[in-house]
Amino acid sequence: MAPLPDREPAPWQASLSEALAEALPRLLAEPAEPLVQEAIGALTAALCRGEPSLSLADGAPAGVSEALWPEAHRRALRASRLSRAADGPLVLEGDRLFWRRWQQRHQAVLAALLARAAAPPAARDTAASRPVHPPAIDSGATALTGLDPIQRQAVQAALERQLVLLLGGPGTGKTSTVARLLEAWLQRHPDGRVQLAAPTGKAAARLRAASGGRVPCTTLHRLLESRAERFGRDRHNPLELDLLVIDEVSMLDLELMQALLEALPDRCQLVLVGDPAQLPPIAPGSLLQALLDPALAEAEAEALASVRFELSTVYRNDGAIAAVAADLRQQLQGRATAATADHPAGPLTRLQPLLAGLGPSDNLQWLEIPPGPLPAAVLQRLRARRRRLASLAERCWPDREQGWQELLAERDRLLVLAPQRRGRWGIEAIHRALLPAGGSDSGAWPQGTPLLCSRNLPALDLANGDLGIVVERRIGATLQRRILFGHQTPVWHHPAQLSGALEPALALTVHKAQGSEAAEVILVLEQADGLDPRLLYTGLTRARQQALLITATATATAATAAAPVAAATAAAAATAAAAAPADAGAHVD
Repeated sequence: MAPLPDREPAPWQASLSEALAEALPRLLAEPAEPLVQEAIGALTAALCRGEPSLSLADGAPAGVSEALWPEAHRRALRASRLSRAADGPLVLEGDRLFWRRWQQRHQAVLAALLARAAAPPAARDTAASRPVHPPAIDSGATALTGLDPIQRQAVQAALERQLVLLLGGPGTGKTSTVARLLEAWLQRHPDGRVQLAAPTGKAAARLRAASGGRVPCTTLHRLLESRAERFGRDRHNPLELDLLVIDEVSMLDLELMQALLEALPDRCQLVLVGDPAQLPPIAPGSLLQALLDPALAEAEAEALASVRFELSTVYRNDGAIAAVAADLRQQLQGRATAATADHPAGPLTRLQPLLAGLGPSDNLQWLEIPPGPLPAAVLQRLRARRRRLASLAERCWPDREQGWQELLAERDRLLVLAPQRRGRWGIEAIHRALLPAGGSDSGAWPQGTPLLCSRNLPALDLANGDLGIVVERRIGATLQRRILFGHQTPVWHHPAQLSGALEPALALTVHKAQGSEAAEVILVLEQADGLDPRLLYTGLTRARQQALLITATATATAATAAAPVAAATAAAAATAAAAAPADAGAHVD
């Protein structure tokens, strides 16, 4: 699979591959074998893009001898102590080459979840636990009213099984199913200990809002009491829970899942909720991909299928956004590659007829412009938004009870996304164009600048991915600054408390925005060739109401052909900007 655009190869990646290829045979006192060294290099590159294994069934990866791939490499690996020895760093398993550490982690997580899939629910510790309609909830129970058959089955399974996988795209009713599931479970176990969790602060905030705040909700790192490289919760200090529901599991990596399973009591029921079409986690090893891997043994696949419920009926009318998302999901079904064979340029090739047919009233617009500097429409919109945020920030301060609600709502109303950090349309270019010193000087970030917390800071009740905003107040000659975080309630921090943990967030990579949503999304794609459909899908489905997709034309002919679409899109974008909340003309450049 091609690297995702916001996982561009790091400058040190080639040096690391070379060093490992040279050092590993020497550590096991084995002569260097060029084909094994090529495989190590390819496996290192895979890990750098978040994949803990390398498929020998796919085409030759970069840097290997194509004429000899894969059979000669397979023979060389089988003969090498690097994979034959019990303590060797490599494992050749079928058509996959693993780093041993990740293969062991993969096996441990899969075995633990398979055991849960096969186990009946343990008895609750509370005497108050009791069935409402033994032995199962009656079909007329309030908790099941209005649900479709798959949703009903998922709710029933959550009462009977130790593991439930609830999957589906946007608008298919995952949130409403979880709400009914909680209602039914708490009817049966009114004193049960229930927890909601998600991998990031943004995802947890969404889950908390969707549940109405009735059930405790936090990030997984907070739940596990993260302490730098360790967790306060483990097998020796387990979580005291009877039901754990985790949302956005497409973002969950194997290392974090292994830590969670070690801290989770056997009696605790586990519900995993997610969308398989979204991007995998940034950290190596996707839990969801491991559970849906078509290479699983038949018995393993059957065990997981018995607790998997995939919602497909779309209940929320998301118009053109939903139509494009459905097409992208079709492109992803049954494939692990980033581009289909009949559309080698990527998903936009297949989507072009659908995009070209969009009208000004559709909730998705497509603007195709010649390649070059950052699109003026994006810069104008962000400048207007920054002025609006600065105006709202002037009314806020920790000692004031009002003003912060409107500021936080405006902060969360628009997401500007790009696949990559670097490049002419990358996140860094956007911040260089809009912020003093290119955004590199934290002391120069002006009032109203959105900021991203890039670390887990449990002492400050902040998680990696939490969004804040700069608020200033001048007292005499002194300029005081605070960073406002929060959603339902304001959380204030002095900038000195967050030194080195903040970065500007006028725009975000699609990966950084995963788990969040906004009324409006602008997604800019300078390079569409080889684009992973999951990236486009994840970016566009962050939008609740309106999305604007901006792409660079490949040729002058394409630019000419797209002129009618561009004109319609520009008009729609202007309409959207005019309809946005205004503050003394703040959205007019």
